[in-house]
Amino acid sequence: MIQDVPRPPKPRTCPICNRAAAREGSRFCSDRCQTIDLGRWLKGDYAVPVKAEPNPDEED
Repeated sequence: MIQDVPRPPKPRTCPICNRAAAREGSRFCSDRCQTIDLGRWLKGDYAVPVKAEPNPDEED
């Protein structure tokens, strides 16, 4: 019988530059990449597209 050997977790990569994360539990490789990501959030670059629901009170 073959037993599954647990694999070590894959190292996280920075979502901005794809380098390895700087420390355990961090998403970013540096403070610079973290600041770039924050700026994108604040400008609204990251948004979930929403499909508008028709309003039942409006008539065509």
